[in-house]
Amino acid sequence: MPRGRIAQRLRLAPGQRVRLRDAQAAERLGWDEDEAKRALDANRERLEQLQYKMYADGRFGLIVLLQAIDAGGKDGTIRHVVSAFNPGGVQVTSFKAPSPEEARHDYLWRVEARIPPRGMVGVLNRSHYEEVMAARVRRLVPRGTWEARYAHINAYERYLTDNRLRLVKLFLQISKKEQKRRFEARVRERHKQWKFTPSDIADRAQWGRYHRAFEDALCHCGSAWAPWYLIPADHKWFRNFAVSQILREELEALPLRFPRPEYDPRKIRIPD
Repeated sequence: MPRGRIAQRLRLAPGQRVRLRDAQAAERLGWDEDEAKRALDANRERLEQLQYKMYADGRFGLIVLLQAIDAGGKDGTIRHVVSAFNPGGVQVTSFKAPSPEEARHDYLWRVEARIPPRGMVGVLNRSHYEEVMAARVRRLVPRGTWEARYAHINAYERYLTDNRLRLVKLFLQISKKEQKRRFEARVRERHKQWKFTPSDIADRAQWGRYHRAFEDALCHCGSAWAPWYLIPADHKWFRNFAVSQILREELEALPLRFPRPEYDPRKIRIPD
């Protein structure tokens, strides 16, 4: 199967209505583990080259936005895929519950503060989408408030892309069974226990409501300028490969070029 079809098959059309079913989370789209791991290695090498060129070019930036239900694999994706980039050209931000200062501002304020300059890669581990997902499920704001935010988000994302910041939105989908398995590993394995909190159980009890919130966000905030990619993430090896392939294709689609030097290289002589 041609690698180029992976991104195309996982990209959601603008306004596409999605039903998140557990069976989808284990999809492999015909790839086997060994093949995908070899492709991941090749993609990581290519991503490093493309990031270097984007950094030198300085006209474009890349924002990688990761959303998932608890234990969906955001940190693992950063560790296995984003680590291919030179750390000097990457800015990673993990958003948790708003601090008192953040809560006093508009809900996009803290996100805007972490948008990278052109030439850089910015990774958002969670994002402004928490304001139409977690805020909705936990009833932190009225329905009219979170519904109005769809239009705000679309306008904001259009603003970013108009400023030559390419937004790649990745929703990592795991099944309820796989989440249970990962939660159990966190409780059982000492070096993972810090990642688990009792509130994770309360959120798991809201599985259906979270899925409906995710489905609506994928539909209402998928656009031609900032589409969503729906990543089957039960198999970590496929998740990593798929994300690497998407990032590779997104960067290759940018008209990157190395800037011309302001001097004539032919006339330069380096003294002994």
